[in-house]
Amino acid sequence: MAVAELTRDIGRIYLVTGLLTVVTAPFIYWRLDDEVASARFLTAEERLQALERLRANQTGAGTRHLKWHQVVEMFLDFKCYLFAAMTLAIILGAQVSFTFGPLILKSFGFDKFTTTLLNIPFGALQCTIMLIAAWATTKMRWKSPALMGMLALILTGLVLLYALPRNHSYLPGLLTGYYLLAFNFGCINLIVSWILANTAGQTKKSTMMALFNAASATGAIVGPLLFDAADAPEYHSGLRSTTGVFAALFVIVLLQVGNLMLLNKLQVRRRIANGKPAHIHDHSMESKYVDMRLENDGAIGDQAFADLTDRENDEFVYVY
Repeated sequence: MAVAELTRDIGRIYLVTGLLTVVTAPFIYWRLDDEVASARFLTAEERLQALERLRANQTGAGTRHLKWHQVVEMFLDFKCYLFAAMTLAIILGAQVSFTFGPLILKSFGFDKFTTTLLNIPFGALQCTIMLIAAWATTKMRWKSPALMGMLALILTGLVLLYALPRNHSYLPGLLTGYYLLAFNFGCINLIVSWILANTAGQTKKSTMMALFNAASATGAIVGPLLFDAADAPEYHSGLRSTTGVFAALFVIVLLQVGNLMLLNKLQVRRRIANGKPAHIHDHSMESKYVDMRLENDGAIGDQAFADLTDRENDEFVYVY
């Protein structure tokens, strides 16, 4: 009965969110500009400064030309597969709160009305965590420490949910474990921004995001299979599987950090061989606009708008 009620509630949520998507799409199409160069909410000077920020991070300003060699390069790039594995793992593991969150809350001994009420702070926590994660990564300039910190908190929450008995005396620990799962949402956004910061070339970036969507869809389809109604109310089997998924994701993040460090070392060697400075300071994350050419060699940045991939551009600096 609980599964049937959950299915009906999810169906209503999909209908409402789907309707919102349809209603808001024309407004977004009308008001959201396609690119920095045509952004109406920026002044002419601000548009030029925004373009210079794009020059600084070397990811390009966009093009409408499809380049097949960039598609091939994406499929030959090891870091893209690690990013896809991260995406699959985070969406796969996130089903513990996406799909089965209300059932887990109900297993603590609450009725459906209290369960709904307790999900309200969970939603507020999600929004807060996404903002904090964005702020933290901007301040640190690194993606991986914030991501690993959130994964550690998620794993702590899963261990609490797995280990604590379902009775009233352990309710504070159970609720703490459940609310720690909200860090899922900060992780998803952070992985997207990490992908975009480390992929250059418009075709390569678009292909990478197609792979991201495929991994997301796969995780969303497979994730609910980790849980079985027969395991109610503790759902130990599903929680154990989800813990394994997030532990594997933590390891993948470490592998990606090591991979990106190696790629940066190779980039340094290429720049030295090409007669350029070994190290390039990235001004794209500065709080105020800085012309990157003032602190770097005057020729640095000339290739930024040539739609080169991160492998083709020896000035590209990988972010970890």
